[in-house]
Amino acid sequence: MTSKTTPSPVLNSDQLLEHWQGHRALTRRVIEAFPEEAFFNHRIGGMRSFSDMCKELIAIAGPGMKEIAGGPVKSMNEDLDLGTEKKNFLDAWDETTEIINREWKKVSKDRFQEVIVNFGLYETPVWGAILYYIDNEIHHRGQAYVYLRDLGIEPPNFWER
Repeated sequence: MTSKTTPSPVLNSDQLLEHWQGHRALTRRVIEAFPEEAFFNHRIGGMRSFSDMCKELIAIAGPGMKEIAGGPVKSMNEDLDLGTEKKNFLDAWDETTEIINREWKKVSKDRFQEVIVNFGLYETPVWGAILYYIDNEIHHRGQAYVYLRDLGIEPPNFWER
């Protein structure tokens, strides 16, 4: 006779948050590694500056997490006025980290399976939206690694999250 048990998830929500925040900490170190001017102006092959990519990441993570936690659905707005100092981006990055941590506590384990229309555009389960946020960050961080190497700067080790 076999007993029925509830399957264990591969990750629990605390582990998923820790994984995401590990990526965010690494991306923060990548931002820090950029010389000020290069952060705003260095481009290769038609790609955006890393500062513009960071605006996108900031515009997704905090507002997306607020939406997941039950806040209003808002259109994504990458047109952030963060000025022309890298410090402003680091401050916004840290504020977004705090938003994620605060809003994460509001999300029940059942909510991860619910389907949302993220930013009013993308229908996905909550867990899918979160994985997209992480994947998108990794993608842009990879572009930043290319920029840093092109500038003769050794980027942080990608495995040190």
